[in-house]
Amino acid sequence: MTQFSAAPPEYTDYFYDQPGSAPGTLMIDEDAAPTEITLIEYNETQARRVVITNPEDCSICLEKQSVSWIDVQGLGNEETLRQLGQIFNLHPLVLEDVVNVPQRLKVEEYDDQLVIVARMVLPSSGESGFISEQVSFVLQDNTLLTVQEETMHDCFEPVRKRIRFKQGSIRRMGADYLAYSLLDSVIDGFFPILESYSDQLEVLEDEIMLNPSREMLNRVHLLKRDLLSLRRVSWSQRDAIASLLRDDSPLISKDVKVYLRDCHDHAVQILEMVETYREFAASLMDVYLSSVSNRMNEVMKVLTVISTIFIPLTFICGIYGMNFTHMPELTWEWGYPMVWFLMGGIASGLVYFFWQRGWFSSFSD
Repeated sequence: MTQFSAAPPEYTDYFYDQPGSAPGTLMIDEDAAPTEITLIEYNETQARRVVITNPEDCSICLEKQSVSWIDVQGLGNEETLRQLGQIFNLHPLVLEDVVNVPQRLKVEEYDDQLVIVARMVLPSSGESGFISEQVSFVLQDNTLLTVQEETMHDCFEPVRKRIRFKQGSIRRMGADYLAYSLLDSVIDGFFPILESYSDQLEVLEDEIMLNPSREMLNRVHLLKRDLLSLRRVSWSQRDAIASLLRDDSPLISKDVKVYLRDCHDHAVQILEMVETYREFAASLMDVYLSSVSNRMNEVMKVLTVISTIFIPLTFICGIYGMNFTHMPELTWEWGYPMVWFLMGGIASGLVYFFWQRGWFSSFSD
């Protein structure tokens, strides 16, 4: 699981198998959550949910005609995962892709199985950011195996509710429709995250216009980084769903492909939103630099006005501060007040000139 937040970028997007390791080698993270298995079995008339403690019990669902959804959460038990691979006849490379996370998002077909590697995003527990987690789908005739990284909440609860309360047409459809429903939930999970980033960008725009600071620049940079990660994920998932529509897999019926087209439209919409927000974030960088430059120009204008007013006064004071003996004005009775009157008149004239040009009104704006 990868978490993206408003903290400095101290994470690694991808890790790779050790050089020279055999194909199908499982890399179990030390911090991986314990593996939990849940079976949801249903048909048009009934549905049941069972927590599986022994992986061997999953083999029973392969012999039934009802739709079986085996939801595996957590990748901490290597032996359990290998048993599931044997029960469902998973190719070693498929098991490797499922367990060694994160993987490139893709769709692959094996004999009588269709493998989909996707990535779902969940809101972070903090004020901003999101959590990215890999979820894999292995579709067979009447069976769908899903494998998630963590055991905490996911975006599949609406699908579970529809199965439980017989809402919509999911109980009348096959395992391919179940796979579509779960994939659609993964895609729709991006919208709340993007809405959150949209609100943050709007707030940042107002703050940057009013009072730009380095802290805001850091926030914009972190938003751009997170949006780049969302772009990479949404781009790959759009291509994966497009490959599902192009390929004529016998495991995906024509009726379900109609729904997948709608799912593909949502994926395209998400990608367009991410691109728009990335451009918006980039424009905020320009707005910040422009705002800082304008504030600096205002400061320089104030200093220029003050300097311009005092330059002739300094010139006058410099002349009468010279220690020459023969200076006519030094012995004049009204010389001192006349110098003050002259300097005051010059300063007042410059202030009036600047006021006529509208410089002081621009300071108040």
